[in-house]
Amino acid sequence: MSFWDHIDALRSVLIRIVVVLVVATVTLFCLMPSIFDSVILAPCHGDFVLYRLFERMTSSVSWLPQFTTSGFEVELINIKLASQFFIHMSTSFWLALVLTFPFLLYELWTFVAPALYPNEKRGVKTAFLMGCLMFFLGVLVGYYVVFPVTLRFLADYHVSALVPNQISLDSYMDTFLMLIFVMGVIFELPLVAWLLGVLGVLHRDFFRTYRRHAVVALLVLAAIITPTGDPFTLMVVFLPIYLLYEVSAFLVPAHGKHANI
Repeated sequence: MSFWDHIDALRSVLIRIVVVLVVATVTLFCLMPSIFDSVILAPCHGDFVLYRLFERMTSSVSWLPQFTTSGFEVELINIKLASQFFIHMSTSFWLALVLTFPFLLYELWTFVAPALYPNEKRGVKTAFLMGCLMFFLGVLVGYYVVFPVTLRFLADYHVSALVPNQISLDSYMDTFLMLIFVMGVIFELPLVAWLLGVLGVLHRDFFRTYRRHAVVALLVLAAIITPTGDPFTLMVVFLPIYLLYEVSAFLVPAHGKHANI
């Protein structure tokens, strides 16, 4: 293929990506009111699945701080005239981007694949599939664990009883999207470690040598994500991240060995 043939093929890929993304965005825009009520705002209510799970777990262990679902309700307010409209549009786009992520990767794969050798195709295909799976797993952990724990702590935190919390819709959505996408990116750690291992940059000995340092660093990261003094909620966030560290160590080849792409 000539240079212009490659440009034409790339243009076709980009057109298909844009069309699918626009259709998904418009569809989600129409469905957004029900999605907002049943999904995005679900952690605002005391009967959210994680809160009920915490209540059952802490009620059976006497030494843990008792968690209750009763009386918890977060009411959001809108303080800017156009915020609800722009949040409606932006949330529709970001959710469409997440849901169509596998298709977008597949389209990029169809453009890149003809230039790769068979062994390279196997490696890149594995990386794409693994990256997609880990991203969605991270998004789910962010939605079902990290964001609800953070919301519950911050919504109930008061520097003074004279200062009530009035949470704006913009603040809620910024935190919601940030934490969920951050967790999606964090869950790409095993893929990054695997790729660095393939390139010979990382070896399994590195993870063994710095495991203690990593535990401290990951505890600090978990404390930043969920700024709470409760050790129970801190460990809920820390354990999935530490598990990613161990999975990364498993995927990286031992010193002197080389992974096949």
